[in-house]
Amino acid sequence: MTGTLNKVMLIGHTGDDVKMHYFEGGGALGRFPLATNEVYTNKTSGERVSNTEWHNVVVRNKAAEICEKYLKKGDKVYIEGRIKTRKWQDDKGNERYSTEIQCTDFTFLTPKGESGPGDSQPSGQSSQSNQSGQSQQNQSQNRQQGNQTSKPQAPGIGQEDEDDLPF
Repeated sequence: MTGTLNKVMLIGHTGDDVKMHYFEGGGALGRFPLATNEVYTNKTSGERVSNTEWHNVVVRNKAAEICEKYLKKGDKVYIEGRIKTRKWQDDKGNERYSTEIQCTDFTFLTPKGESGPGDSQPSGQSSQSNQSGQSQQNQSQNRQQGNQTSKPQAPGIGQEDEDDLPF
């Protein structure tokens, strides 16, 4: 195979509000930390273990302004983008490296008017599409009603997929 792929998909909670930087040419850059969690049970001790991984997310131009306006600390968000490692020098002249997620698409997952971790209903807000929460609620009700029918159908024939993915 000759091609390569640099693609990242994350669902997590923001660790801080979006920090904006504006440039003379009219461009904008937004940065925020994103936490993803891994939870598992240790087989030897039976103890539940939780690990948090922090990601530095970078959003550009209009998307950055949208994130600044609507994302708050603790909000749940789906981020899609690519990994980029930057090399830079600190104040003492030492070479440093930063690995970032260059965001190309995002979807807000915290319902409108709510904020903080623990929210799991997608709001439908996206950088590329705007679906209302009401239409998603109707789709969910239709799926539930479709599951109550007495005649099962083969997967993919007249039924929507049953996954819980927000995208």
